[in-house]
Amino acid sequence: MSAIVTGEAETRTDAVARFRTMVRIRVFEDHAARLYRDGQIPGFVHLSTGQEAVAVGVCHALRRRDVITSTHRGHGHAIAKGADIEAMFAELMGRATGTCGGMGGSMHIADPRLGIFGANGIVGAGIPIAGGAALAMKLKRERRVAVAFFGDGAVATGAFHEATNLAACLSVPLLLVCEDNGYSEFSPTGAQHPVPVAERARAYDMPAQVVDGNDVDAVHDAAMRMVSVVRSTSRPALLVARTLRRRGHYEGDPQRYRSEAFDASFRDPLEQAREALVEGGVPAADVDRWEQEERTFVDAGLARASAAPWPEPDRMVSPLAATYPERDSPVFAAPERGPRTRVSRLLKKAMADALDDDPGVFLAGIDVGLGGNVFGLTRDLAAKFPDRVIDTPISESAIIGAAVGAALDGMSPVVELMYLDFLGVCLDQLLNQAAKLRFMTGGAARVGLTVRTQYGVGRSSAAQHSQSLEALLAHIPGLVVVMPSSPEDHYGLLRSAIASPDPVVFIENRLLYEKEAFEPQSDFRVPLGKARIARQGDDVTVVSASQGVWTALQAAERAGDHDISVEVVDLRTISPWDRETVLASLAKTSRIIVYSEAVREFGISAEILAEAAESGFWSLDAPPRRLAGRFSPVPYSPPLERAWLPSADGLLDEILHICRDK
Repeated sequence: MSAIVTGEAETRTDAVARFRTMVRIRVFEDHAARLYRDGQIPGFVHLSTGQEAVAVGVCHALRRRDVITSTHRGHGHAIAKGADIEAMFAELMGRATGTCGGMGGSMHIADPRLGIFGANGIVGAGIPIAGGAALAMKLKRERRVAVAFFGDGAVATGAFHEATNLAACLSVPLLLVCEDNGYSEFSPTGAQHPVPVAERARAYDMPAQVVDGNDVDAVHDAAMRMVSVVRSTSRPALLVARTLRRRGHYEGDPQRYRSEAFDASFRDPLEQAREALVEGGVPAADVDRWEQEERTFVDAGLARASAAPWPEPDRMVSPLAATYPERDSPVFAAPERGPRTRVSRLLKKAMADALDDDPGVFLAGIDVGLGGNVFGLTRDLAAKFPDRVIDTPISESAIIGAAVGAALDGMSPVVELMYLDFLGVCLDQLLNQAAKLRFMTGGAARVGLTVRTQYGVGRSSAAQHSQSLEALLAHIPGLVVVMPSSPEDHYGLLRSAIASPDPVVFIENRLLYEKEAFEPQSDFRVPLGKARIARQGDDVTVVSASQGVWTALQAAERAGDHDISVEVVDLRTISPWDRETVLASLAKTSRIIVYSEAVREFGISAEILAEAAESGFWSLDAPPRRLAGRFSPVPYSPPLERAWLPSADGLLDEILHICRDK
């Protein structure tokens, strides 16, 4: 009998805790609405008023080390998962003591220490990240669960479909929670989806349940069951919570699209929870007291947050976690030459050695496992590391998003983007997620991942398989962009990239894959952010990267016949680029040319030459010059392709021109 009584008491205690958390969320958001109205919160504010039962019902079914990703309407999720109220108010007001140091604001509340991997300003973008966290849990054999909260509008995005399909194919512990709140921004849900949201689960062979999202006990019961199944089976599931967003899409939304009849069909979840407690025998006076205690608690947090200081500009989080001071360390000395090999095998060795050295490293991508990569670079790695070399569906957004989530969960993923040209189909996960999360969390998040990809002009691969897009990536603060040229650098730079705490895009040139190399020792590293002098010279500096360095070396050799000494600088890392080495070379030679295999306009050559003009002006004895591809897509026909990209002969002409008065 005592056991039954104890169980009833525990159940009542849990119900009280859920009610109090719902009140906390409601009071927090009522204050947020007022603060925004009064101009104390800058930027956008999206409130989840009316959806509290979903956040609380689900998050109270989780453990501390479980992970959630959220939406731009994420205050309730964060509070239900345990986020600090005072810090959240400070974050919304942009103060230094905010959850993210004032760097994220309302749409980007995060606290990785609590498993809150971030609210998100991009619809659906958190779903692939949660899937990546779930993959990390599976690889680490941890009985944890990742939960992705999203609205019904996100079900129409590619991110939802790609991430859900990937989670089902890889069988990871991911619970998808759709807050079906009636409106996808300004459109009724029924106008956005041809079938009910829950029916989508059938396409991915995963269980689904629809629940009254305004009944916190019903949500909690369903979540407890589904979380238990997901945790024990390591398979994804979908929970659809029918609820109502009681305020506009954003604060200030005129809400002309709302249906009074639809809205009236939903009861307030707080009223329902209060009634359930009273009907269960809890005195109404106790309920009133708990509600007042929560109001007092939230009010006190707001008062303290309002007095918090503004962030100091000089304490702004650097876009990159590392300044790479180790680049001059003797650890990065020239490699001891081992047996002869090829670049393709060095890349494979770098990945194999990283997998051997660190259990947190895994490889994932399209056909990287059994297929061994389209160029055979990962062949046989799946046999040696069967659990950590993972074939994925053709889902670039989900692949990169999974890398982000796994990195947030402490792993060091290496994922493959088959061609650099495919960047467009997954750019959000690099541009708005990988590159921004460390900054927007005030430095709390580590996003150490590597995206391997390749390009190359010269094989008639045409306009969609030849592009050199490094300038696009280098324009994104928070990304490291690497383009190796030297055979041994392919090994040393890739090992450094995999170990980096920052997201690195590692761009290979496929024309270099079969270039001969010497196998370096396994501890050989090349520092990120440090250029090398590929050839010493006195009369002119030629700066390039990747295959362009080899073109520059050919032109430099021929320039010797004209009594011109060319210094060739290999950038190695495009961003952050090594200004010091380039400017030092310019000071030595007084002339500079930048050669690039990308289109000329708005490329990296413009940035380098602008720096040369600004910081190296007094060293210049001739106008700086640049040589690159024509401003058009890369043609398919071999003669046209050769004409599109200047050759070593064309670069030699530039060298002779700039040195004509030497």
